[in-house]
Amino acid sequence: MRPADPTRRRIVQAGLAAALGGPALGGAGLARAQDDAPPDPGRLALVIGNREYPAGFDLPSIHTNARVVQAALGRRGFQTSTVLDADPGAARNAVERFAAAAQAAPPDATLLFYFSGHGLQVDADNLLVGAGVRPDAAADALLRGSLSLNRDLLARLPRRPQGLTVLVIDACRTDLKPSVRGVDGFNQVEAPPGCLIAFSTGAGKPAIAPKAETDTTFYTGALVQQLQTASDELSFPDLFRLVKLDVQRRMLGHPVSAVRRFAQFPFIADNSSAPIPVASARQLAAVRARASAEEQARAALARAAEDADFNALQATLWPPELLRQAEAFRRNWPASARAGAAEVAAEGAREAAGILRSNDVRLYRRSFDPAPERGEVYNGDLRRAARGDKDAAARVGRQWATTARSGPALSGYEGWMQYAAELGNGIASYELALHYRRLDQPQPAARWEARARELGYNPPPSLEHYRK
Repeated sequence: MRPADPTRRRIVQAGLAAALGGPALGGAGLARAQDDAPPDPGRLALVIGNREYPAGFDLPSIHTNARVVQAALGRRGFQTSTVLDADPGAARNAVERFAAAAQAAPPDATLLFYFSGHGLQVDADNLLVGAGVRPDAAADALLRGSLSLNRDLLARLPRRPQGLTVLVIDACRTDLKPSVRGVDGFNQVEAPPGCLIAFSTGAGKPAIAPKAETDTTFYTGALVQQLQTASDELSFPDLFRLVKLDVQRRMLGHPVSAVRRFAQFPFIADNSSAPIPVASARQLAAVRARASAEEQARAALARAAEDADFNALQATLWPPELLRQAEAFRRNWPASARAGAAEVAAEGAREAAGILRSNDVRLYRRSFDPAPERGEVYNGDLRRAARGDKDAAARVGRQWATTARSGPALSGYEGWMQYAAELGNGIASYELALHYRRLDQPQPAARWEARARELGYNPPPSLEHYRK
């Protein structure tokens, strides 16, 4: 893929410092964020903010990013360690300590890793560049001088089937040398079980950073705002989808044309198991304890009707019908703590319904019927896929994988992988291209390989060799 325009970031920073800041988080907003909840031993976070890079690559706003994220996480009960300007050794040591603490945490713990700085890809591996390292260095220097998303984070942090591991990467796309082979923006990934990965921008796309030290990036500003204002009952996956919607709306509707031009489309890879709420268990218990018996009785009556509507929404799997249900819920219960979840469902269903109208995606209403015989995991992914979750759609598709050259299993596999690809899963799109190559169907193979490249997916060398 062609490297980024080397003037892009400098132009944005030089001319638009005031315009590029995220939501205002100074003054009263930051003071509220400092009012931490009691630390929860089951909530651990590591925040790394790298501002200091060689001349021409520094990122002035990153320390502000790290500080406001630390404060917002504190309000949600996280015990947070923050490291600023971590060189490669310091970054690895911080991750080592975090992994050890995570290993000792309860099995239902929530772990959150946040990185803000430069990020890129070498040989299909996503790298978080250490402080002091040139982002345009040769590939071997970048590998030595960066955290690897796969090796240093995903492979080191313990799996939490009953809990959740969240990795948040707000990384600026660097100005890269055209001569550095194999170096590009972040590659697409799929999260392992029990994990959610949130990138501030799509694979191979830039993430702009403001020049003013006191501003936040758009993504971190939206993240902190949601952490401060979201309903206590909102799940982390829904919170990150609201952040994604907020960033897109804010940047696409920005009065400054350069912001609209470089608008970011955050990327989420979600394979979480349990719907962990944003508020800690202690916070939820404290809120309930403060409510009087009379308030609880009144709330219970209203809650029963709201619950019935929300349960109907949760049970709906056909995206066009889901969209109608979600919009009705938002109209009927605008002040509900679950309004954010309904908004996420509506936006996902709207995208899904549009894709299902395409002739390139062969899925039908019956494709979304529950299948009890396939188990709880399959049906959970089916529910997520109906709400526009590209990774859940790919997992459903892989359940239909077959060596047959015709029949319902083949149709199911192709339809679900087509759907996942159109939702934005470049890995699923490339798998579909390989599938069509095995069937000696070069035209659809080329079509879905092109879609994978369009989505920013760069296959590992082993898959490239297989394709050839």
